[in-house]
Amino acid sequence: MSETATAESMPPPAPGAADHLALDFVNSAVALPGGRFVDYLGTPESANRWLTGHGLAPAGAGVQEMCAAQLRSLREHIRGLFAARVAELPALPASLSAVNDALSKAPAAALLHWDEKKGPYRAVPCPTDGILGRALATLAADAADLLTGPEADRLTGCGSAPCNRYLLRHGRRHWCSTRCGDRARAARAYARRTQPQAD
Repeated sequence: MSETATAESMPPPAPGAADHLALDFVNSAVALPGGRFVDYLGTPESANRWLTGHGLAPAGAGVQEMCAAQLRSLREHIRGLFAARVAELPALPASLSAVNDALSKAPAAALLHWDEKKGPYRAVPCPTDGILGRALATLAADAADLLTGPEADRLTGCGSAPCNRYLLRHGRRHWCSTRCGDRARAARAYARRTQPQAD
């Protein structure tokens, strides 16, 4: 069952999300206890809010369903690359292709423009459809930097079922939030109490 994201339903940002936007991006769809699911990119309006909240689009960007679908698709491809990295498996070629395609959506350099009154200046083009391209490129670049950078070995999935979020491990911690850590510890304690005793 999918629900609207609220402050109460979403866990806090996972460790590492402040430094890597791609972590927050893949964690924008969360499986919660009780079969609940929250998706910050589930509608065009919520996708626009997420992009605006992360400085990737202006508030009135007018994200349409096609744009939100592209964001959700890239999110799943990056999630697949994270899963492959964590499990030490080869990446799916389709996921690599999707990330590389997103990386090519934004110009690498500011273009030269000429204003009749002020003269020459450089700026990255910003048509409405370019907003999404730059957002996709930014998210893909951050994911690529994380996967190839010095923190890649710290990337892990949350160790508390049913949570599906990723984080950067600090020491022994392998939960994305205190809530998930408490749930995992409670499940282990319950399992110990209900285990049959050996004679």
